[in-house]
Amino acid sequence: MDTRVTLSGLELDNPVLAASGTFGYGREYAEFYDINLLGSFSFKGTTLEPRFGNPQPRIAECEAGMLNAVGLENPGIDGVIREELPALANVFHKKVIANISGFSVEEYVECCRRIDREPQVGLIELNISCPNVHAGGMSFGTSPKSAAAVTEAVKKVTTKPLYVKLSPNVTDIVEIASACRSAGADGFSLINTLVGMRIDIRTGRAVLANGTGGLSGPAVFPVALQMVNRVAEALDVPIIGMGGVACAEDVIEMMMAGATAVAVGSENLRNPYACRDIIHALPGVMEGLGIDCLASVIGSALPGSGTRSGSHCESKGNVL
Repeated sequence: MDTRVTLSGLELDNPVLAASGTFGYGREYAEFYDINLLGSFSFKGTTLEPRFGNPQPRIAECEAGMLNAVGLENPGIDGVIREELPALANVFHKKVIANISGFSVEEYVECCRRIDREPQVGLIELNISCPNVHAGGMSFGTSPKSAAAVTEAVKKVTTKPLYVKLSPNVTDIVEIASACRSAGADGFSLINTLVGMRIDIRTGRAVLANGTGGLSGPAVFPVALQMVNRVAEALDVPIIGMGGVACAEDVIEMMMAGATAVAVGSENLRNPYACRDIIHALPGVMEGLGIDCLASVIGSALPGSGTRSGSHCESKGNVL
């Protein structure tokens, strides 16, 4: 079974990634299994300066998912380059995806300029869609003009492929994606979390100290699938699909919707072996569906479908 896909020149053994924010900088999960099984992973959202994140409590459970309001806790871009990447090199021998966030265009630019120099980084994932911070973050991702402005500014200082991570908390995600694509985005990560909240009925107060947080888990999978499908239909660019992915069947469904690769998020927090288990299960699911080359299903649910970007299948599509 051929499980290979390609994201803008970065060849992956399989399409399964670990999503940013649920996999740290890789070392924690390397204690559970060989993380080189992964196609790749997106490391924790990183900002220019270190951040302690939001006050506790940051996590709230709910039906078919969870809410988080971590608030981009991270050691800052210099700490990642100085400490996290060298340590990661001891346990992960593939290119990693750098998730970069910020609170101004200038901060995004400076972070991306610095991380672009790092040979371990294969792609840059520009997070303009975080709902858990009170400045920057999602505000850039809810306006086509702002989203395009930060994308264009970052493209001027980077050489690596740039994937923009978009928010589902918008009226028209295709409009945002189109603006980013026109500004130079090489691909997209879809979707980030939906804004939600829980209230403790004993106290009458929000469970999360932040008030609201990002909803993730199986509850958001149909929403994510639909948004991946809409963007894939409008723009022939590679997409990393994410949002509620929990099994090998979800990976294939997301790829049929138009995703080239698929990221597993909160399922890693429920089951630290989730990505490993999904990767191991993929060949069997492919065999049951009569799929020899996994990339052949990319975008197969789209109108007039043919194999889209990322295929390694003979005589079908182009490898980016």
